[in-house]
Amino acid sequence: MKNVIVVSAHPDDETIGAGGTLLKHIKNGDQVTWLIATNVFEEHGFSKERVDSRQEEIKKVAKAFGFEKTFLLDYPTMSLSSASIIKMVPEISEVFNKVKPEVIYCLNRSDAHSDHRVLFDAVMACTKSFRYPFIKKVLLYECLSETEFAPALAEKAFVPNYFVDISEFCHQKIEIMKIFDSELGEHPFPRSARNIEALATYRGATVGVEYAEAFQALKIIDK
Repeated sequence: MKNVIVVSAHPDDETIGAGGTLLKHIKNGDQVTWLIATNVFEEHGFSKERVDSRQEEIKKVAKAFGFEKTFLLDYPTMSLSSASIIKMVPEISEVFNKVKPEVIYCLNRSDAHSDHRVLFDAVMACTKSFRYPFIKKVLLYECLSETEFAPALAEKAFVPNYFVDISEFCHQKIEIMKIFDSELGEHPFPRSARNIEALATYRGATVGVEYAEAFQALKIIDK
């Protein structure tokens, strides 16, 4: 059994980027924890109905996946900045030391959304082997509507080099994504059921399976 953690800036990142892989982990008997950095609040312009529905979505999605535990850092959405990192790093460190994850799934370092980029920096500060010896894999996932809209510069490219066959889980992943009803749109909107399946089809064709998810491996330690 492995301890696994998936880190999201916003609820739905984890499902879009690694949902099939997380379902596969859970079927294989691994314990998966969900860490969410941001949330929505009335004082930041969201209606009470939207605040309540977001909390309900988080609960439903956690149950649908079968996550072991969910941690919410509760930073206001669309507010993460370099100033947030000072407070965020010890909070993430505390979660990692509680969970002791062997595998970490994190957002891509150069996504278009600034929340994603800031969270990446905070997570990477908590992956030093001499402080977190239990970590054996650090993998970045791609997030539709963010990863592909990053600047088209070589140093910002998502470079997939680790693929997971999710043929058994792709349609279940899409059904879970539908819980985030307000986040899905119709094609050609990037976050659509059709586009999620299309990306899984393309990644699957890359490695000779029906559906796959792609990751960029930053660290793999074979002990």
